[in-house]
Amino acid sequence: MWGTAVDGDRGQASIEVLAGFPALLIAGLIALQLLAAGYSLTLADGAAEAGAMALAAGRPAVPAVREALPGWARDRVGVEVNGGRLTVRLQPPSPLGAIARRLELSSSAWVRRPEDR
Repeated sequence: MWGTAVDGDRGQASIEVLAGFPALLIAGLIALQLLAAGYSLTLADGAAEAGAMALAAGRPAVPAVREALPGWARDRVGVEVNGGRLTVRLQPPSPLGAIARRLELSSSAWVRRPEDR
């Protein structure tokens, strides 16, 4: 009795696995997207600090911010300098551009510039 299958149950486990696979795939993609967003925030923090250090030294911030980022992020960054406040906006990597725009991250730093002293 244990080794025989009821006529209607043949292939049931295979169908359940196939039905559950898309949900597992979507959950994995969401987790990877969240990891990419977290990594991008860390990069934006470092880039804001690099830009603030450049401002403090009397140099332009934008080149310093771009140099502090890896190659893939240099095209996804925006830099705004307003007095001593520097804001870096970064779009995380994403397979869909709309998602990257919605998850745009920002990091700010403030510094006393040489001309402000």
